[in-house]
Amino acid sequence: MGQEESRNEEMDTARIQELCIVFMRECPSGSLHLHELRRIFGVPSSSVEEALFVETVFRSFDTNKDNALDFLEYVAALHLIFRGNLEDRLRWSFKMYDKDGNGKLDKQEVKRIIKIIYKVKVQTSEVDMGPSEICDRIFDLVDQNHDGQITLSEFMEGAQKDEWLMNMLKLDINVTGWVNQNSWKKS
Repeated sequence: MGQEESRNEEMDTARIQELCIVFMRECPSGSLHLHELRRIFGVPSSSVEEALFVETVFRSFDTNKDNALDFLEYVAALHLIFRGNLEDRLRWSFKMYDKDGNGKLDKQEVKRIIKIIYKVKVQTSEVDMGPSEICDRIFDLVDQNHDGQITLSEFMEGAQKDEWLMNMLKLDINVTGWVNQNSWKKS
């Protein structure tokens, strides 16, 4: 088992080195900007939902809010996408929902993200509700004190109540598959 773990670590290290080389080739300034991320992921300007999703993802990883991802922010993003545990991914999802950064989600924030991902989710799962209905159901299941806002603790607890809710809250639109399939096509 020790050798197997060592081989996995070596593959991970090799993959990280490969991504670093490609990152520096694609971003010789050492910074990845939103327009570059859209280009790398092949997001056409005509796809409003994908463009908004990429922008939301970009903003969530731009921790110093300088409108660019440096290599450390990039590595943190890849780590979360490829290796993040459920709790980390839920915290990231909460951050993506929480547009104003006040630590609470209101219905407008939840609807905003649901509208962005709705078409993608509908194509990949059996969702028979519209964005407003999805938002209302999320609040019915998660907003424990019925104050019209969802805190991080309510979000984390609520996400683990049932499979449908977990699927909607964790924003897992197969980001890993999307990264593997669409990013760094030039490498």
